[in-house]
Amino acid sequence: QVQLVESGGGLVQTGGSQRLSCAASGRTFTSYAMGWFRQAPGKEREFVAAIRWSGIGTAYADSVKGRFTISRDNAKLTGYLQMNSLKPEDTAVYYCAVGGQYYSEYVPTSLGAYNYWGQGTQVTVSS
Repeated sequence: QVQLVESGGGLVQTGGSQRLSCAASGRTFTSYAMGWFRQAPGKEREFVAAIRWSGIGTAYADSVKGRFTISRDNAKLTGYLQMNSLKPEDTAVYYCAVGGQYYSEYVPTSLGAYNYWGQGTQVTVSS
């Protein structure tokens, strides 16, 4: 079992930066991929970024590529999403998730691949 708690959300101006954190309980976290997803009002939850269990190997949605960076520190059981050059369309509730296959080299990007989810943190980008 893995419990995930996101933090770092809030209000930021267009062009600004924000870093989200995802604190995990249990060392299961270190054996699986971690992903970030987001859900804007009235829209479906969508993939943002994911990282392999080892921290080497990432995937990004086209909409955030070059602006967002995902990382993880397995020693601290924590994952991160550094968000730069934020836009109003980045406004959403951001969720971290853990899943995929045990020690897999594959970086999953689909919601269904993830078994454990945090409660989400709101990010609002003002224009």
